[in-house]
Amino acid sequence: MTPPVAVSDDGFGAVTAAIAGVDGWMTEAQAQRLWERAAEVPPGGTIVEIGSFRGRSTIALAMAAAGGVAIIAVDPHAGSDRGPAEIRGFEELAEVDHDVFHANLHRAGVGDRVRHVRAFSDRALAAVEGEVDLLFVDGAHRYGPALSDIRVWGGRVRSGGTMLIHDSFSSVGVTLALVRELAFGGRFHYMARTGSLAEYRREPVAGHRRVGNALRQLAQLPWFARNVAIKLLFVTRLRPLARVLGHRSDTVPY
Repeated sequence: MTPPVAVSDDGFGAVTAAIAGVDGWMTEAQAQRLWERAAEVPPGGTIVEIGSFRGRSTIALAMAAAGGVAIIAVDPHAGSDRGPAEIRGFEELAEVDHDVFHANLHRAGVGDRVRHVRAFSDRALAAVEGEVDLLFVDGAHRYGPALSDIRVWGGRVRSGGTMLIHDSFSSVGVTLALVRELAFGGRFHYMARTGSLAEYRREPVAGHRRVGNALRQLAQLPWFARNVAIKLLFVTRLRPLARVLGHRSDTVPY
């Protein structure tokens, strides 16, 4: 068995070491934003993650959280919605994902900090009591499930709390859900994004602030259109043309 990574006070550098080699679609810069927001949750607070895959983001959240913070990772590990182009048909990997997830948490030294709820997000609401201080949404990226996660789980975020959504302005389903639920809504203030990781604060948004809030989100749509174009080039095996759009990575943008 691989020995656990020693938990230290080296800040985000320790997280970088802990998530090295952990499969997932989260950049280090995005993991750092998660880490920073998780570190702000006070003792007694609650962090909920929707969609954990093999633990890359879970480790960042758990290593940042103060003692006494509840960390709940919701993922059915059912072999569906695993990642890009892996929506269904990977049931044989379900138990592998589950076992690797827990092994990765153990190796990072946070296995005892995280409570895993192995269920689809719409069936996991009763497993979390009270309000949520920090919600990270990275579950199914299809429009319906994404909208439900943002709307229903977002409704559990306390006033002043934070919601972070991965694949914002990158995934078609997630972006449509954002535009419908958040762009013109009055519950969440759009703060900023790191790549496709968008940050929202739960606070009333009204009047001219609501207009400005909508415009700041709609201003991300050209970046969204670029990402969709790049993904189409990947799907149609025209990947080299993505360089024309400034994309140098071997993976789709996230």
